[in-house]
Amino acid sequence: MKPRLPLQSGLRAVRAALLAGALGAALWPAGSALAAPQPLPEYRVADGARRIAGKPSTADAPLLETGAVYEDVLAPGERVYRLNLDAASSVYVSAVLHPPPGTAAGYGDGLEVEVMTTGGRSCPGNPGRAAFGYDAVPLGAVGQRLLVEDAECQAAGTYYVKVTRSAAGKDSPRAAWPVELQVRREPAPAAGTAPTAAPGAWPSASPVLPGSDPVPRGGGTGFNDARALGAGVWRDELRPGQTRFYRVPLDWGQQLGIGAEIAKARMTKDYGSASDGLTLALYSPYRGPVESRGTSYDGKQAAVTLPRTAPVAYGNRFADEAAVRGVRVAGWYYVAVTLGGKVGEFTEDAAAVPLTLRVAVSGGGSAAAPAYREGLGAAGFGVGEAERSAAREGLTAPEAAAAREDDRSAMRVVAVAGFGAGAVLLLGGWVLLARRSGRP
Repeated sequence: MKPRLPLQSGLRAVRAALLAGALGAALWPAGSALAAPQPLPEYRVADGARRIAGKPSTADAPLLETGAVYEDVLAPGERVYRLNLDAASSVYVSAVLHPPPGTAAGYGDGLEVEVMTTGGRSCPGNPGRAAFGYDAVPLGAVGQRLLVEDAECQAAGTYYVKVTRSAAGKDSPRAAWPVELQVRREPAPAAGTAPTAAPGAWPSASPVLPGSDPVPRGGGTGFNDARALGAGVWRDELRPGQTRFYRVPLDWGQQLGIGAEIAKARMTKDYGSASDGLTLALYSPYRGPVESRGTSYDGKQAAVTLPRTAPVAYGNRFADEAAVRGVRVAGWYYVAVTLGGKVGEFTEDAAAVPLTLRVAVSGGGSAAAPAYREGLGAAGFGVGEAERSAAREGLTAPEAAAAREDDRSAMRVVAVAGFGAGAVLLLGGWVLLARRSGRP
């Protein structure tokens, strides 16, 4: 590791102190005097998200540009958008429905995203679906245009995206909810360098999770401010109806094991139980669901562990299992932990409950990255030193961006100071030379 300049070290220390202070304020003991009823935090929309209004049909459907993030509202029903795609990349269109915190959902209500041709035919691998439990928490689904030899949807041109919100029950909410849309582009591999079939067998044993002392890391409200985690044990807190988001960098060939534990709450009744009281979900770098599991919670103790992921590999996109198809590209994988809203019916819903996350990352190097024609980093995928550093320091994406700007500012200050010092030394040399020459 290269040494940091003193000013950079100071900036890092300030950021660390601010982060520790913020976490200390957030992680007050359950039931303490500080646990006053406060609204649950709202989903943080991506900085610079553009307002857009989808249409009920393809007529006059607005354009979604690759690399951009949009914000719309979606009532039960469908909205249509337009895409202009090249013939040299896979494209992922994610929709994240984020109802107001504390909103109930009709069980099984959900979200569907479909990429289709101008003729109305669904492209291979579509639609992408996701469903609510009892709580209307942030929910992501993805439609895609994959580069697959001899398949439909390979040509450049106009395509459409249909985003559908389903409301199956008579008691399902009907109000329009905000939806965040994002278009991500995965460059094509160089000809003949990428696999065209799913990998063979891989280590699938249950993950061995770490048991070290937990370190505080406060999760975010969604994908845009998810807190970075690496391997280790992490501590946070949850209130009933709240979802916390985290992100873990997974490089090619790496596998993720993760478990969540919720501790004892302050009970307001002698007995209570909430099915799906604790839910743990994993999302891909393009915000597609990978795996989700839940367990009941009676206010005393609960835990849930996801199966260890397949090693990250390009060929996983051709697998039969959805959970394997989801780990097809290196990058940030997102973890969402929800404490069910029904838990508030038998516990103090204003008091947060201690949450422990255990993260294990294993493998690496067993599945080499394909030779992409373009860098993955520019598309928002891949794992490099910046991602590993953010995980070590526990930074959200906005904090990591601010840190990079701090470093650039520090380097500019040092460069200016170095130039000034060099000029002074040079001027001093001229004066000394003039004196030795006998000139005034």
